This record gives sequence, structure tokens and C-alpha cells, in this order.
Amino acid sequence: MATDYDGHHNPSRRAPAGRVPSTRLKLLMAKSVRERMVASAMLLLAERGYQGASFTEVLTAARAPRGSIYHYFPDGKDQLIAAAIDYAGSRAAPILDPLTGRGAVEIVDGFMAMWRSILERSGFQAGCSVLAVTVSAGSPELLERARNIFRSWQGRLAGLFRAAGLAEDDAAGFATLLIAASEGAVVLARAEQHLAPLDAVHRQLRVLAASYAG
Repeated sequence: MATDYDGHHNPSRRAPAGRVPSTRLKLLMAKSVRERMVASAMLLLAERGYQGASFTEVLTAARAPRGSIYHYFPDGKDQLIAAAIDYAGSRAAPILDPLTGRGAVEIVDGFMAMWRSILERSGFQAGCSVLAVTVSAGSPELLERARNIFRSWQGRLAGLFRAAGLAEDDAAGFATLLIAASEGAVVLARAEQHLAPLDAVHRQLRVLAASYAG
């Protein structure tokens, strides 16, 4: 997940020289150097993947001095990327917690609304930073970290679905389906530069969620 996008981010308009896009500006103003680097790496992963989240790009986005690399991440790039996806993973809680006690359809709506917001606010430039690491990083350690984050999301969603009345196996299976379907829909929407794939998947997930409630 990459949820630091705001409504003013527009990839079709580059910020004038000397100005920082509003999303980056929030990161610069509100966080320490290390936090800015981690948040910037998360956003770069979501937009450009593992290869695009280089130290140079992160330092530029975070407006951090070059010495910050060795000070905060002495073990290299993968240490920074691990921190970035951990940060992305932790941001699921404030998105999912308000869905506690909701019905299955409302849980689907809330989860898909998050992805819609990311796509709209990034101008279809951003997707999931954890997925980006999963498909492009060659490190077994990073892959294990990504796997654990996906498992934590699946577990949280499964708990929400159980609370909504689904049987344990149905809740676990539907949580996995929701994550897999939404991640794929985001990829298709970015390719199409349009929300139609996301909306199509959302409709089908709502139908299935409603069938559990019935």
C-alpha cells in the first residue's frame, strides 16, 4: 500500500522548478530524515518498483543529505526497502480498523475504496509497494518480509469477515481473494489508465460478499 497521496498529486503537471509536489512536501515537513527516506522509498516503490527506488532517487525525494544512507541504513538498499514495506504494511491498520463490525459488502467497499483513492490521487502512477518488492526484488529476506505483510493483511481481513458472519474457511478464502483480486485490478487499471478494471472486479467481489450474507 502507498497511502500518502493527496488530492493535489497530478503526474500530468510537473511542479515548477524549486517547488516540491504536495505529497513530498508533507513528508519533508512532518518527518525526521529517516522517516522521510522510508516514506519516500515506499512511494517510489509504489510508482517505479524496486529498481526505481534507488538511493539517489530516495535522497532527492526526501531532500536528505547523502551521508544519511550510511548513517540510517548501513546494510544497504535492502535495509531501506525492508523499512519501506514495513511502513506500508503498518498503514493497513488505520484503513482496516474502521471496518470492524461492518458487513462483508461494506468491508469489500472500504478495501476497494483505498485502491481507488491511490489510483486516482496518483494519476494511475502508483500501486502496491509490497507487490512491487514481491515481483522485482531478488532478496529472499525481502520476499519473506513481503510474504509476512500479505499474511498480516489476509489475517486482519479474515477476522473482519468472521466478525461479519462468515464461516472460518469462507472468511480466510475470501480475504485471500480480496487481496489477490484487488492487486490484479490495480495493475490492470494502471495499464489501462482507467478505473474500469477496478470497478469490474469490485462489482464481482460485492456480488460474492452479498452471497455470503444471504
